[in-house]
Amino acid sequence: MKLNELRDNAGARKGRMRVGRGIGSGKGKTGGRGQKGQKSREGVSIAGFEGGQMPLHMRLPKRGFNNIFAKDYAEVNLGAIQKAVDAKKLDVKGTIDHAALKAAGLARGGKHGVRLLAKGEFSAKLSFVVAGASKSAVAAVEKAGGSVEIPTIVPAADKAKEKKGTTRGKPSAGPDAKTKKAENRAKKAAATAEAKPAKAAAKPKAAAKPKAAPKPKTKPAADKA
Repeated sequence: MKLNELRDNAGARKGRMRVGRGIGSGKGKTGGRGQKGQKSREGVSIAGFEGGQMPLHMRLPKRGFNNIFAKDYAEVNLGAIQKAVDAKKLDVKGTIDHAALKAAGLARGGKHGVRLLAKGEFSAKLSFVVAGASKSAVAAVEKAGGSVEIPTIVPAADKAKEKKGTTRGKPSAGPDAKTKKAENRAKKAAATAEAKPAKAAAKPKAAAKPKAAPKPKTKPAADKA
């Protein structure tokens, strides 16, 4: 057997059908699609159509749902981290975070960070800063003399509340300041109410002008016949 004599088994590779190459090929003109109709055109959307009856993909029952609020974590096992430490892919002295695990080829994806899992043996003394970790993983890391720090994430709703409570970058007035403002308003209202009758007493009303006597209405003289 020589290298130039190597061949695939008979029928292992089948050549694609070349259409539209003349009537002698048997697949010229209509190219095996027949004449007219939707299937002879481009962009056919007839797949799954069953003549008007309810198609199979709509008859089957639905199950489950897609959680749009689900978090995307890159799950990393402690055993894989120990192997990376033994291979000197991770710096033992520094903190191990998402970027370090990604550089070592351990974390894939993980839009919302890394989550530690306790699968495998672990003995390295490391300090982790990750988005999440299982209880057994935290216990294994602390047993080896390391630490796991999980930063707290403030929800968007709480951030919006804090933002709403500030006015042009300054914190809004507290409850004490609000009560003081209300008391000042009440005092001003009482002072204005007391000042109004005093002003009314100081300025006497002008004497009313006597009304003119109404003029007698004269009826027009009747025309003499």
